Amino acid sequence: MGIIKLENIRLYAYHGCLKEETAIGSDYRVDLEVKSDLKTSATTDNLNDTVDYVFLNKVVTEEMSKPSKLLETVAKRILDRIFSEDRLVAKATVSVSKINPPIGGDVEMVTIKMSQTRKKHSK
Repeated sequence: MGIIKLENIRLYAYHGCLKEETAIGSDYRVDLEVKSDLKTSATTDNLNDTVDYVFLNKVVTEEMSKPSKLLETVAKRILDRIFSEDRLVAKATVSVSKINPPIGGDVEMVTIKMSQTRKKHSK
């Protein structure tokens, strides 16, 4: 098993429960960690034998562009797409952070972190 990480993906998006948040938007940070068997790709040197981080970044970018009230909803969409579109992913953890959230205090960011593991099918 190996790990592929995409760290500090910076995006501008329109998530939040306040009307202003979905109208004005704000800065976000997404971190993604994917676990997969990397032994084959390490030997074959073939992109088809691994989880393509270009694909992972595309999923994050596309799902972040769809406005949602809750960061949990965005995180779940990211995880669901990764698992439905790439069979090589065994486990994934995503953190979605809102930079400078409008919560009435000096808070650098709020973060939602969610993980998902592929269910093993019995024969």
